[in-house]
Amino acid sequence: MAIKDDITGIQHVGIPSVDLDKTIAFYESLGFEEAGLFHNGENRCAFMRFGNLTIETWEGDPTARKAGAINHISLNTPDVEKAFADAKAQGLRLVDKEIQSIPSFWQKGIKYFNILGPNEETIEFCQIL
Repeated sequence: MAIKDDITGIQHVGIPSVDLDKTIAFYESLGFEEAGLFHNGENRCAFMRFGNLTIETWEGDPTARKAGAINHISLNTPDVEKAFADAKAQGLRLVDKEIQSIPSFWQKGIKYFNILGPNEETIEFCQIL
């Protein structure tokens, strides 16, 4: 199977934040609602949702602070292990040597891995558990 068969749609766009509270307030002013606020170690991560668009924004990582500051595009997958195997079989440029996880996100955590696109863009394949 090809990796395209493992994708059900865009899950979110990831944008690191210099000031998370200010970022949340900005997206709320655009009509987004806070879909989730989670801790990842000492840092916080917010998911802001407007219709079918979700922006993940978090504190604690460097920010580009210029055009092109989007960190990653996340594609939803219902089976991250299968998607990872298909990505390897297809010869995609894997960033991660193994599937990653963040247990504090959503009710049961997430599992994900990243690849690089032809312009060095990071594309995440993410399963919400």
